[in-house]
Amino acid sequence: MTRLPALFLPHGGGPCFFMDWSPPDEWDRMAGFLRDVDAGLPARPSALVVISGHWEEPEITIQKNPVPDLLFDYHGFPPHTYELTWPAPGAPELSDRIAGLLDAAGIDNRFDTERGYDHGVFIPLMLAWPKADIPVVQVSLRSDLDPSAHLDLGRALSPLRDENVLIIGSGMSFHNMQILMRNVGQPKTEQPTHQESILFDDWLTNAVRLSNRERENALKDWALAPAALAAHPREEHLLPLHVVAGTALEDPGRQIFSDVVLRAAVSAYGFGVGNA
Repeated sequence: MTRLPALFLPHGGGPCFFMDWSPPDEWDRMAGFLRDVDAGLPARPSALVVISGHWEEPEITIQKNPVPDLLFDYHGFPPHTYELTWPAPGAPELSDRIAGLLDAAGIDNRFDTERGYDHGVFIPLMLAWPKADIPVVQVSLRSDLDPSAHLDLGRALSPLRDENVLIIGSGMSFHNMQILMRNVGQPKTEQPTHQESILFDDWLTNAVRLSNRERENALKDWALAPAALAAHPREEHLLPLHVVAGTALEDPGRQIFSDVVLRAAVSAYGFGVGNA
């Protein structure tokens, strides 16, 4: 069976792809990239495992809900954005498989049988798989936000890539909301104007390209990178990348998308892309 890549995808800001925005083209390139994700895969996944920057628990928690609802965990957006639908089924058997992998790796875990999909899941995946016809299991971050623990989580999940499961980290490579919100309503630019985003994006793109051991060491020490704490005052939107990088093992990583949103550099990354 084809080994699927593992992907770190940007999920935008709230329900940004499904509402009017000023300027109207701010999120167009990112939306187009997300719509093309499925076409770029070597095979159609039988299931998706998603780690979102919007779910943290004291121990790794695995969604085990056969029919998840949507969690509209954003605030202050137009009324219609709280009526979006995306009825992708859960996959309880896959949830059990994930728990078994984590048990074997000595990673404490538990199930959540009631949680729905947060917007870090349904907003980008409504574009990538609009028919909602692939089962999804969401897996939480650990609330201590330890980089090494999330790389370990990825390594434990890595066998799923050989089982036709696509592993997705959903976050943002730059997530300083104070900086981003200053530029709401400003014309979209082709080049980033925030030096912090440029410095960190360059570092992160180079780190992803390193060999496995060097890549993991760099990501463990991400906070020492240029402008790291300006790019991520809190790292919950970066750590889905650590999980995805952990699944890569010896597979190479590379930048698969770059954009400028709200005048900041934003990237997506893939591991094992093209390694069918």
